[in-house]
Formats: sequence, C-alpha cells, structure tokens
Amino acid sequence: MTSPALPPVDMPTIDALLTHLVDHWHHFEAEHMEEGLRGRVCDLHRYNFLLWHEEDIARSPTVTDGRIAQVKRAIDRYNQLRNDSIEKVDDWLIADLADRGIAAAADAPAATETPGAAIDRLSILELRRYHMREQMERSDASGEHREKAAARMVVLDLQRRHLIESTGRLMAEIYGGQRPLRVFRQMKMYNDPMMNPYLYKSAKAA
Repeated sequence: MTSPALPPVDMPTIDALLTHLVDHWHHFEAEHMEEGLRGRVCDLHRYNFLLWHEEDIARSPTVTDGRIAQVKRAIDRYNQLRNDSIEKVDDWLIADLADRGIAAAADAPAATETPGAAIDRLSILELRRYHMREQMERSDASGEHREKAAARMVVLDLQRRHLIESTGRLMAEIYGGQRPLRVFRQMKMYNDPMMNPYLYKSAKAA
C-alpha cells in the first residue's frame, strides 16, 4: 500500500516562520528572501503586517483628515494584495498537487476553507499575539490591564494550537487525495475601475 503524499511544508514550520517574521519586521524592513510556497506565505503575511499598522494609524484620534485619506487608500491597496496573496498560496498548492499527480475523487467532499485562507487567519493571529504580548509587558499599564491581556493571550494561544492542528489535518487530507482543493476566488470589485460604480461613473463624468 502506497503511503499518502506529505504536504510540502508542515504547519508548525509555517507558524514558526510567521512568528519569526512578525518580530523581525518590527525591527527591520518588512521584506523576505523566501521562494516557492514559503515565499507565497511570506507575501501574504507581509500584507497583513502592513495592513495591521495602517489600521492602527487610522484609529488614532490625532490623525488629520488628509492622513486618514492616505491611510484608507493604503488599506484598500494592501487588502487587495492580501486577498490576491491568499489565492496565490492556493494556486501554488494546486500546481504542486498537479505536478505530483494527486487528485481527489470527483465526489470527495471539499472543505469550507482553503489552506490559503487558513494560513491568512494564522498570520493575523500571530500579529495579534505579538501585540497582546506587548500589552502584557507594558510597564506604564496597570496590573489589571496586564492581567486582562494575559488572560486574552491564553485564549489566543489555544486558538493558535487549534488552527495549526486543523490546517495541518486539512493539508494532509488534500495531499492524501481525500479532499479536493479549489481556489475560492474573492472577486473583489472596489479597486476595479470597471466594476466599482463610483469609479466608472466618475471617469465618464470627467
């Protein structure tokens, strides 16, 4: 009996990469040198990192209206790139499955979430854990604040473990031919000048 094919990267390795990059990018330029699947995952993680910090700026009460407009445009751009990157993770996996000749039966049940979407959630979770840890360690905050952050960190750690385990299981099922992998196309319309009514109507009026 042939052993099931192994996924190209296991989820604990992906999570360790995400955790390392969150810390690294808070001290250095948000860039990476990874290629292949790891490169696609790093691209996705980078856009989540950039999005997170633009959204922090947007919520500041001291930011000017002009700066808010710049941030809003950056958020739209990064969010589009993030969604594109989720699909690129899944596209890479589909190509790898095809190269290996792995295909699920036509009637095999698909999951409600793709690996790319699950890794996106893990990326955001690692950003949240990093910033929650900051709150736990704040010397200028009250003990009550730090305790509240610590209690939330317990929940985040549990969610992280569950997400790593369930995504690893999904990847194993896909590479074992038990589940198909179909890219969930987001079809975002707001950045498309031919799809967003405000954009194409404004262009006609100009």
